[in-house]
Amino acid sequence: MNPRRIIISLLLGLTFLFPHSAMAENSKDFGQYVVHFNALATDMLPPKVAREYRITRSRNRGMVNVTVLKKVLGSPGQPVHARVEARAENLVGQTRDIRLREIREGNAIYYIGEFRVAHEETLKFTVRAQPQGTQQFLEVHFSQDFYTN
Repeated sequence: MNPRRIIISLLLGLTFLFPHSAMAENSKDFGQYVVHFNALATDMLPPKVAREYRITRSRNRGMVNVTVLKKVLGSPGQPVHARVEARAENLVGQTRDIRLREIREGNAIYYIGEFRVAHEETLKFTVRAQPQGTQQFLEVHFSQDFYTN
C-alpha cells in the first residue's frame, strides 16, 4: 500500500482508535452514494500526518473530513469528485463557513477543512456534497463537542 494512502487511512481511522474523544465518524446512505464524515480536534493528529497534509495541530483547532463514495457491488465503494460545502454553527447561533480542500491519494478522494474551536464548544455541522456529474446535493447534519483544555 502507498505510504501516503496509509497516512490518509490513519487519519480516517483515528475515529475508531479514539471513539470517546473529541471526534465523531459517521456515514449516511443516499442510495447510489454514501457520504462519510467526521470532525476532530487537530491536536489528536500525529505530527507526521499534520505536516504531510498541511494541517495546523492545535487544541484550539478542529477539522472536518468528508468522503463521497459511489456504491459499487462487491466493493467498499468508489470515491468520487464532488462539490463539497461545510458550515458549522455553535449553540448561540454563530456560524462559520468551512473552506474545504480536496486531497487525492491514488484512488482515494477526501475533502478536509479546518476551523477554530473553543473549550467545551458544541458545533452543529451541515455538509452538502454534489457528486460530479449529478444535479443532486447530498446533505448531512451532525454535531460534535470539542474540549480544548
